[in-house]
Amino acid sequence: MVLTFFSITLALVTLFTFTADRLYKADTMLLIEKAEQYTITEYGFTAHDPEFYATQYLIIKSRPVASKVYDALKDNKLFVNYFDDNSGRKGLIAIIWGFFSGGDSEEKEIDPELAKKARIIETILKNILVRPMRDTRLVIVSYYSRNPELASLIVNTVAKAYIEALFELRMDSSHRAMEWTSRKVDEERIKLDESERVLQAYMELNDIVTLENKVSIVPQKLMELSTQLTKAETRREELETLRNKIGSLKSAGKDLDSLPAIASDKTVESLRDQVLKAEQHMTEISKKYGQKHPLMIETVGDLKVLKEKKNQEIGRVVKSVQIEYDLALSNEQNVRRFLAETKLEAHGINEKFVKHNALKREVDTNQQLFESLLKKMHEDRIEEEGQTVNVMLVETSETPKYPEKPKKALNMIAGLLIGLFGGVLVAFFFEYFDNTVKSAEEAEARLGVPVLGMIGQLRRDPKGEERHIERIVMEEPKSMFAENYKALRTAIMLSSAERPPKTLLVTSMGPAEGKTSTAVNLAMVISQSVGKVLLVDSDLRKPRIHSIFGLSNKAGLSTYLVGSNAKIIKEGPLPNLNIVLSGPIPPNPSELLGSEKFERFISSMQERYDVIIFDSPPVLTVTDSLVLSKYMDGTIVVARAAKTSYEAVRQGLRQLNDIGANVFGLLINAIDARKGGYYYNYYYHSNNYYYAAKDDEEEEKE
Repeated sequence: MVLTFFSITLALVTLFTFTADRLYKADTMLLIEKAEQYTITEYGFTAHDPEFYATQYLIIKSRPVASKVYDALKDNKLFVNYFDDNSGRKGLIAIIWGFFSGGDSEEKEIDPELAKKARIIETILKNILVRPMRDTRLVIVSYYSRNPELASLIVNTVAKAYIEALFELRMDSSHRAMEWTSRKVDEERIKLDESERVLQAYMELNDIVTLENKVSIVPQKLMELSTQLTKAETRREELETLRNKIGSLKSAGKDLDSLPAIASDKTVESLRDQVLKAEQHMTEISKKYGQKHPLMIETVGDLKVLKEKKNQEIGRVVKSVQIEYDLALSNEQNVRRFLAETKLEAHGINEKFVKHNALKREVDTNQQLFESLLKKMHEDRIEEEGQTVNVMLVETSETPKYPEKPKKALNMIAGLLIGLFGGVLVAFFFEYFDNTVKSAEEAEARLGVPVLGMIGQLRRDPKGEERHIERIVMEEPKSMFAENYKALRTAIMLSSAERPPKTLLVTSMGPAEGKTSTAVNLAMVISQSVGKVLLVDSDLRKPRIHSIFGLSNKAGLSTYLVGSNAKIIKEGPLPNLNIVLSGPIPPNPSELLGSEKFERFISSMQERYDVIIFDSPPVLTVTDSLVLSKYMDGTIVVARAAKTSYEAVRQGLRQLNDIGANVFGLLINAIDARKGGYYYNYYYHSNNYYYAAKDDEEEEKE
């Protein structure tokens, strides 16, 4: 496997290396910087922006740039002739891919010029390589072509097209931003005008200008009215108290001039003083002249007049108190009414100003948004004149002199290494996951049963003649295959310490593993040395022994078991070998093999033959072998190398052991001698091979 993988890999690498086109690489160098506003201290210390540079690399390899290259060079003769000459050319990989994929799918009819342009653009994109120089802002743009002059021409054009594409992208982006901003500015201007118109209409409808004056007056007026109401209530309460006091004094018949409000009246006070003086004067005259003196009488009259005047003045004061009380009460009521009206007026003004303020806020919001968009539009106009990416063409390409690809020496070394190490890895991989029987040592270790022998894999004769493994012992008695079966014969005869087994069952885990060829060849080698042998084809489902020897299968084991008296024992190709064929295929093979008649058949045959060998169906497909193994002295399990898995053998052995079958061991069939192992070591490096063959010939003669 290692050698095969190595040979195929090296052959493919060699094929692709020496059939690949010679490609020339042309390089141009660009300086790409991100345009930013720097301060004096910040310049030269900006952080590397990987996303920005990755974006620029993709723009260089973008379809618009390649399209600009095509537009710039479509009239260039070198460019046109090159792509016209190579329009139908396909590489080896493309040819192989087309072969396995069934060719190109049908394409829709399109304009030939557009198809040509698309094909050339794809070719340009496929051959552009962008490689940044480490720790710098320099970028190497390369182009591969079979024509060195064309490679240089295209890579220089790619650099110019990239710069032009950046300019167009910037202008297109700025133009789109300007269009959007202008449209939004117009929309916001309309909204602002509409909100201002609604506000103005509301102000005119509700006389907001007059209300604004009232807004500053009404609070002050409310405060003044509240103060006035307090004073009016206090004054009214004072006068009401005085009036009530006067009423109570009147009811008690007491003088009213004792009240401070009345006593403090100047007229009443003056009259009271005059009354006091008149009383003093009357007392003096009374003492001097007596009561009936004319002067006394005059003085008494004057005193009476003064008292009447005083009482009149007191009545006037009392009346004035009542009048003042009535005025104070009326004033309080008026102030209270004015205060209530002012509060209602203030409430109405507030309601109107709630909606006014809402409209005003909407106007202010629209104004701010409009101004922001207007500012943004002016900033976009300024930025449109700037450039976000600074690109300079540092070095243009010159025509390359030597091809860049293929690197033949490097490819061959890589092919050798990949073929060698890859082959080893593949071999180990398959070996690791290969769960099939391959060697005697491993089989005995994993299954716990002895390996009775190993049969090589039959290959075509060097002269081209056909060989049959089923008759290899008879047709090639001196071959290594015959020796293998003789070794198997010896192992079986020595498997029992008391006596050699008389009934042997040959079976396998699955079909096509070599159980029939083993049974036939084993019968032949035993008949050559042990004695009379009977070979029984007990595979009543897919019998093969009759076809191996060219016999008719009309009568056999199945006809005997169903009660037929036909002769079923046939002469074999060797003197001591007889054969019982399977007969016609019955509908119930398991029932027939488990019948008493089959048991009597075995007993009768054991009296006539030294060894009876039964060929049977696979263990894991039907139960026939399990039924047969109960009657046998021993069972031989055949496993085909590199096909039969250990799991299958393990499962079959478990079934045989469960019914008490005596399993002699395992025969590994179809071992490939070229892969080494036990078979190779035993037969290809043994000096006794021909001696063993000679001893067998002498034994046969005896």
